[in-house]
Amino acid sequence: MQFESLSEFFAMGGYGFYVWLSFGSCSAILLAVFLSSLRDSKKLRNEVRAQMRREERIKKAKQQEQA
Repeated sequence: MQFESLSEFFAMGGYGFYVWLSFGSCSAILLAVFLSSLRDSKKLRNEVRAQMRREERIKKAKQQEQA
């Protein structure tokens, strides 16, 4: 579909509000999912590191008890 001007492109034949609202809401949702995934992966990495440190401390404590 061709448009004569930029304003006609944004108007989308009278459906511009719905078209741009759907694009905007979809973009916002995708951005929120992306940021949530980044936050969750960082939290998970920190939890794994903490678990590894705990296991290492337990292992060292058991070795010292045996010695």
